Amino acid sequence: MLTLFRWLLRIATALVVLSVVIVVGVYYFLSRSVPDYEATWRVPGVSETVEIARNTWAVPHIFAENDADAFYALGFAHAQDRLWQMTVLRRTAQGRLSELFGDRTIRTDELMRRLDLYTLAQESVAAQDDDTAMALDAYARGVNAWINLVNDRALGRGAPEYFLFPGEVGLWQPADSVAILKLMAVQLSGHIESEVRHARLSALIGEERTRDLLHEDDSAGVAAMPDFASLFPTLETTQLAMAPSVPGEAPGEALSPFRSWDFAGASNAWAAGRLRSANGGTLLANDPHLPFAAPSIWYLARLELSTGGVTGGTIPGIPAIIAGRSSNIAWGLTTAYLDDQDLFLEELNPDNPEQYRGPEGWETFETRRSIIYVADQDPVTITLRWSDNGPILPGRHYSLASVTPPGHVAALSWTALTGDDTTMSAAIGMMRAHSVDAAIDAGEAYVAPAQNLMVIDGEHIAMQMIGRMPRRSEDHPTRGQMPAPGADPNARWEGSFPYSANPRFLDPETGLIGNTNNKPLDRPFPLHVSFDWGDTVRIQRWIRLMRQRTVHTRESFIEAQLDTVSQAARTLLPLVGAELWFQGEPAPDGTPEAQRQLALQLLADWNGEMSEHLPEPLIYAAWMRELQFRLIRDELGPTADMFEHMEPAFISRVFRNENGAGIWCDVVQSAVEESCVDIARTALDAALLQLTNQYGPAIESWRWGDAHQATHDHPVLGEVPILKLFVNIRQSTSGGDNTLMRGLTRGGPQGAADPFLNVHGAGYRGVYDMADPEASVFIISTGESGHPLSRHYDDLGVLWRRGEYIPMTLDPDLARAGGVGTTRLEPAP
Repeated sequence: MLTLFRWLLRIATALVVLSVVIVVGVYYFLSRSVPDYEATWRVPGVSETVEIARNTWAVPHIFAENDADAFYALGFAHAQDRLWQMTVLRRTAQGRLSELFGDRTIRTDELMRRLDLYTLAQESVAAQDDDTAMALDAYARGVNAWINLVNDRALGRGAPEYFLFPGEVGLWQPADSVAILKLMAVQLSGHIESEVRHARLSALIGEERTRDLLHEDDSAGVAAMPDFASLFPTLETTQLAMAPSVPGEAPGEALSPFRSWDFAGASNAWAAGRLRSANGGTLLANDPHLPFAAPSIWYLARLELSTGGVTGGTIPGIPAIIAGRSSNIAWGLTTAYLDDQDLFLEELNPDNPEQYRGPEGWETFETRRSIIYVADQDPVTITLRWSDNGPILPGRHYSLASVTPPGHVAALSWTALTGDDTTMSAAIGMMRAHSVDAAIDAGEAYVAPAQNLMVIDGEHIAMQMIGRMPRRSEDHPTRGQMPAPGADPNARWEGSFPYSANPRFLDPETGLIGNTNNKPLDRPFPLHVSFDWGDTVRIQRWIRLMRQRTVHTRESFIEAQLDTVSQAARTLLPLVGAELWFQGEPAPDGTPEAQRQLALQLLADWNGEMSEHLPEPLIYAAWMRELQFRLIRDELGPTADMFEHMEPAFISRVFRNENGAGIWCDVVQSAVEESCVDIARTALDAALLQLTNQYGPAIESWRWGDAHQATHDHPVLGEVPILKLFVNIRQSTSGGDNTLMRGLTRGGPQGAADPFLNVHGAGYRGVYDMADPEASVFIISTGESGHPLSRHYDDLGVLWRRGEYIPMTLDPDLARAGGVGTTRLEPAP
């Protein structure tokens, strides 16, 4: 027995030692790819010694003798910290994800191939101005310098993910950077889904009820638009009732850049002129909203260029400060919601499916075959087709099959689908601008995605929409709100409007400019910009906060940026709960009636602040979500699943009975005529039951932050058991769908799991004070490093969650002082 015990002890000891050796070995190999920020490298391609000084949070401050070396160093720093992220972004734009990830990304690759963005990016490289061409080339050489060092010095393959997904890390090309910028246009454009949604609703319930649900411009002429069924009478009812399908939302599609309308970009930006500033200088606050991920899509950097220092937020793979400041100007961006996409339904020749009807008769599709290579499977060959209107998209994407009549296919016109895209030149030009006028002039080269450029200098403030605005005929049959017949000459684009037609606001009398993706002006079609907007609520809260002060400071702008009061809650609760607040005597404890009374009392005393520590935001969000489903499900059937988030304007219209919208409260299938009070009560009871099942019966113990966790998840490893504990960053957060500190919830169809997770918001925040530019502050939502073993993987995320910021100086001495290291790039002999 003693001998057996000794052998078991030896075996156990050996297993423990072996496990330790394995863990240490794995850690060693994985940690090899954590970059050494205090290193000197001899690299080809730099003309003089370049310094990359890393501050306390590893933010690179780049000092070079010339601009080419500065962009080279930015590429080097991006690759040091985010090589895997850059590789995935490039593969996404190329439609080559399946080579690494197998069949789960075929759907994404197929759609990217059909859009052919990478080919267009390659063509667009030649369209850039000389400064931009230099920047693209130098940046690519910097990325490649790090890739070569990784290979030559065995630096852990550059990122730990490469051990799990082996594959060649191809050298970086200038077209890769242009392609990633076009990829941002994919993420920030949602009018395809908007057109499909409008068409389905129009055919199912008519135009009048459709306008109840959608964020539409109410200007003259909209009511006269024909319903979709009259344009395509062969469309079948069973098609319209199909369950919605949006790219990027199917299981395993976390890497897809395609998102539903609700996630097609959002942002805040506002500026104050000198007379509205306490210290006599201009102010600007900006927080662009994108899907959360680990690492963040944003990366802080500072460059010293021949035109001066510039600092702010970059996107790995792109050699430009996207939003930030120099010594002379500061600028930010918000999604403009320009209607820059149109769907066309091309009629096929019944005798020759390779032809479609054009204005002059049958025309032949342009075709090309494309092979998608798939890991561990046979390649997939697809045929790409284009009509005069654009690429042909399959019916399984964007629910196009639900609005495509038999014998037709859908084509897409989109401003991003051009081979002369000079958006990169515009981005580089803004970095070099020394005044508001110069920044606006640089914006003329911008193509897509359309943005509102908010810019200030020492004297002026302005907002300029940048991006090509399609020119549509005044006789367009659907005004771009629904798919149109492809052969109709009135539906086809007539080029684009000149840059001077884009909305511009310069030094308004109020001294304030702001945009929260709201409608900024009222112009008739076709100069309307859009019929669909991203916000109708946050702008109201912003106006209220701006009016509370005669003059503003950096601190008041930060306070507004972090504001978590829901104007939607303040508006809707008195409407929806008007007849419910104080009904009857107190109910016995433990009954559903008692729970409802307690919930109503809490909401009655609540100020609308979506605080993570309170139960009221959770009750409100669950109630409004359940209420909307109950209002629309009986009329729309499966089509109701298109509405994954509560629409405040819709609920307001219903409970105010605007234009007869109160009819939504009646359940069509029942014999009894339900009132809005009945629906509100049953929706609240159902919501409370759901919350009780998930969080327990004690309402006072519920916390919004438990449901509203920010999900900075790794897009590849975030669903892998055990590994997800190390790579995902989850944080309890305040805010909500309609607060200035926006934390857009996951949403989803009725019954979806975890609908209140915070999945989309301000991954970057910047507040700039031109009276004291060095007092400007910045933050991103994770950390600079994309390596889970780096202490800079999530260090900035801790500050971001607490609503804190960091400084980023343009002073070279301060930048070099007290950091975590300085990397020196010296010319190779």
